[in-house]
Amino acid sequence: MDATFNGSKIMSDASSRDETRLRLRNLRPEDHRALSRLMSRAYTGIENSRWSRDEFVAQINRFPEGQLCIEDNGEVVAAALTLIVNYARFGDRHTYDQITGNGYFTTHDPNGDVLYGVDVFVDPDYRGMRLGRRLYDARKELCRSLNLRAIIAGGRIPGYHKYADSMSPEEYVQQVRRKEIYDPILSFQLANDFQARRVIKGYLPDDKDSLGYATVLEWSNIHYEEREAPAIAAPKVVVRVGTVQWQMRPMETVDELMGQVEFFVDALAGYNADFALFPEYFDAPLMSRYNEFSPAEAMRKLAGHTDEIAERFQELAIAYNINIIAGSMPVYENGSLYNVAWLFRRDGTRDTQYKLHVTPDEKKYWGTQGGRNLKVFDTDAGRIGILICYDAEFPELPRLLSDRGMQILFVPYWVDTKNGYLRVQRCGQARAIENECYVVITGSVGNLPRVENADIQYSQSAIYTPADFAFPHDGIAAESTPNTEMTLIVDLDLDKLKELRDEGSVQNYRDRRRDLYQVRWLPGEL
Repeated sequence: MDATFNGSKIMSDASSRDETRLRLRNLRPEDHRALSRLMSRAYTGIENSRWSRDEFVAQINRFPEGQLCIEDNGEVVAAALTLIVNYARFGDRHTYDQITGNGYFTTHDPNGDVLYGVDVFVDPDYRGMRLGRRLYDARKELCRSLNLRAIIAGGRIPGYHKYADSMSPEEYVQQVRRKEIYDPILSFQLANDFQARRVIKGYLPDDKDSLGYATVLEWSNIHYEEREAPAIAAPKVVVRVGTVQWQMRPMETVDELMGQVEFFVDALAGYNADFALFPEYFDAPLMSRYNEFSPAEAMRKLAGHTDEIAERFQELAIAYNINIIAGSMPVYENGSLYNVAWLFRRDGTRDTQYKLHVTPDEKKYWGTQGGRNLKVFDTDAGRIGILICYDAEFPELPRLLSDRGMQILFVPYWVDTKNGYLRVQRCGQARAIENECYVVITGSVGNLPRVENADIQYSQSAIYTPADFAFPHDGIAAESTPNTEMTLIVDLDLDKLKELRDEGSVQNYRDRRRDLYQVRWLPGEL
């Protein structure tokens, strides 16, 4: 959709306006309302041309340096949006929705080779001040600074509808190139050193002025230097995931618990796993110390150990060079009890994901409350999400995470019967298909005598894939033996997920009818 402005009017730049104060800066989430107004004014011939807030925030989160605007005395009057892509994945016959990830920039690849121009638009009152040129110059500087080989964009040809009865779009482009016809966008882009490589059909079907056609435009970075493949810290394509199917047994001390934890961390790290996943409430064996208390009091006693256990998990993640999802542990804060999953990265950082949907038993026996935040986590082995047990049975949450680039969903669970397990298992497989991601689940086995509401367990850990030719025919990468303490170790190819979205037999993520329905996070930005 790059771009919307009229380059035919030439004014004496900012000095022609009284008290004009122009400033180039990066866009911020709080600019959404102003940007929506600007897009409504700039795009008059295209339906559904405005970015939703969810889309806009996702764009900024993925590539903040690429989202630019010009403000006049604090008011946004022009903007340009970009992302980085591995252009060979798309080629010249792409559509606007395909290359932008349906507006969420899930296609952004920091290791790509091309800066892709998504949008440029200028307030009609400011056309003629060459703000479009300023934004294009800023894009070129960004391309050079990132050492990308080119800027490529799909350029609208809004003047074509006037000539469609007498010439093909290719002939129209040729006439514009020869300056026999003036096109308000293509003429500007050619004047800014872009070359029209070809015409593509159906690029933006709602663009009535261009009749859905667009040109593939390219500006080559003459300063580009071929990059050598990094020897260290190269982005991972194949990720090794390990799960722990955990045996519940009474334990008296944190040292005893962590001794068993370290045994499994050591085993998975010995196979160079990138992730180790533990179950929900894996620390429940310590509740056997408090069986004289009510279930609610015992769970709050257990929460008293969480800080110490978390510190020791962080030490293990660093010492064994492995990212650990420490299932979940109870957290008691501000007079409320929560069920919280923990991510301990091997670089020494940590994050948490609160369980949002609390089961009836958790409320009844322990008084657990649901959290209010949903997160996507960046790691050195991909972008991941964590949903605790029951949360995975609500498809809206994985969809929101997928919209923000989640590649692997980890689901630590704790169930007592096979039918409870089957809910998690079948929902996990559905989430993998719906969101074209990997789903990793694990739980606990064994018994905890005299621990009320935690006495029996059922588990069969598994790793699920999308269902297509590049993956196992049944969508199951691996499954454990039911109700046996053991580990699973599986390699997951992240590139297969990219290929699936572009070339899959069916494309669930891409084919969603966003013109009919959407999923939004109501509390605010994720």
